Amino acid sequence: MTAPPNAQPPTPEPSPAERLGGLAVLVLSLAAGLALRLHLALTDDGIYWPDEVYQSLEPAHRLVFGYGMVAWEFVDGARSWAFPFLCAALLKLSELVGLDRPGEYVPFLKSCFALVGAATAYGCYLLARTYGASKLASATGAAMFALAAPAIYFGPRAMSETASALLVVFGLGLSLRRNPRRWELLLGASLLGFSVLLRLQSAVFCAGLLGALLGRRSFKEARDTALVLLGWAVAFGALDHFTWADAPGARFGGWFHSALKYFEFNLIQDRATGWGVGPWYFYFRHLFSSMPALAIGLGLGSAMAGRRAAGLLAIAVAFFALHSWVAHKELRFVIPALPLFCALCAVGLSELPARVSRWAASPSLLLAALWSAASHRSLTFGDLGQYPERPGASAYDDFGPVNRMLLAAHERPDLCGIRVDIAHLAWAGGHTYLHRKVPLYHLGWPPIEARTFNYVITWASHHLPGEVVAKDARNPQVALVRLHLDGCRADVGYPWRLP
Repeated sequence: MTAPPNAQPPTPEPSPAERLGGLAVLVLSLAAGLALRLHLALTDDGIYWPDEVYQSLEPAHRLVFGYGMVAWEFVDGARSWAFPFLCAALLKLSELVGLDRPGEYVPFLKSCFALVGAATAYGCYLLARTYGASKLASATGAAMFALAAPAIYFGPRAMSETASALLVVFGLGLSLRRNPRRWELLLGASLLGFSVLLRLQSAVFCAGLLGALLGRRSFKEARDTALVLLGWAVAFGALDHFTWADAPGARFGGWFHSALKYFEFNLIQDRATGWGVGPWYFYFRHLFSSMPALAIGLGLGSAMAGRRAAGLLAIAVAFFALHSWVAHKELRFVIPALPLFCALCAVGLSELPARVSRWAASPSLLLAALWSAASHRSLTFGDLGQYPERPGASAYDDFGPVNRMLLAAHERPDLCGIRVDIAHLAWAGGHTYLHRKVPLYHLGWPPIEARTFNYVITWASHHLPGEVVAKDARNPQVALVRLHLDGCRADVGYPWRLP
């Protein structure tokens, strides 16, 4: 029986030294990548973009505890509930094991996403092996993702990009194997289908998988994959039907409402450009600025993989190109494709003569990965392409003091309302961090005379009629002030909407 076109050649048997070296690189890089992500999960209270709270943790908090701020997407139905449901399951798990205070369950949730990031690095290894890369080269590809500065930075954040990346790399790794067993193909297709529920843009990977299978003339596998993906599409529509049937402007009984609303908002109304636009080379520029040596290695290595992994390369490039075409750009948007490029680089290494790969190319890429990991704390928003008005600002712990004061406010037994005067609530942790069913206000409104709150997060130098009860240990200028009030007047019209 002849192999289908573009089938991967059988992997040559590695020498004992290469087997041991590959295992050492894999284990050490995964351990280091996990440790760095866990350290951020436990120490960084900052927010990169409001989505990491208000598209994930805050709606999950509302599901589990019955209250929380509501962003416009969860009023108009512009998001699927799949990702918040997943976060709610983790939040409920933390409550069941006794981690029921925000200072406990927030680090737990972030640590879960840190584990997802490390597992994604292992997925790079398996995907590279699917295409016949050697164990050492595959471990090098895994190390590149595990130790890449932007992957470390985004790893612990509750964003759909980081969660879907795990499903994508394992889904493609299973589905694109040479002569996959039926369960591998179906499971791989299911992982990709589920990734679309978490992040709609992952549909590009599903289409790419079908294209790759058809390109191999694996028609039976393509048919089975299409049926599985169709089932997940029905699940997507059904979830929207049960959650968004009553949303404003819902059509077709709410079926696929979040997808239709997303396309209307972004493609028809073009409203996402209100958050900024970037040139076509945005992702090239900021991948280079956030991990310069590693970005060059990824580009060269991926290009060398074209002969052996043409289908996978086409999928990764298509995802990258489509995001480069869209006007509004954020570096996190292409994170799901990063593990694919790392796996492709590993395949490209295996195209080199064994001596060159073993003694020159792999060590050079590992050094680049180590450099990226060692310098990840120096990342600025300029490196990541975020907040062009303050490019030199550190990307870490942004508005972290505000969130730590929300944690401090949670511990105050007399808390009946709180106002945040030094940040818009979108850049604060909401009721996920406060975890008290009280009004949360922002930026000087309502006035103190309204008597609907008795605590304020403000600058310590501002002299409010009250006493400072807590200061942030890292930035003592940020303080929690208790006003001279005996209780609060009930705010019966409090909207629970994110301003």
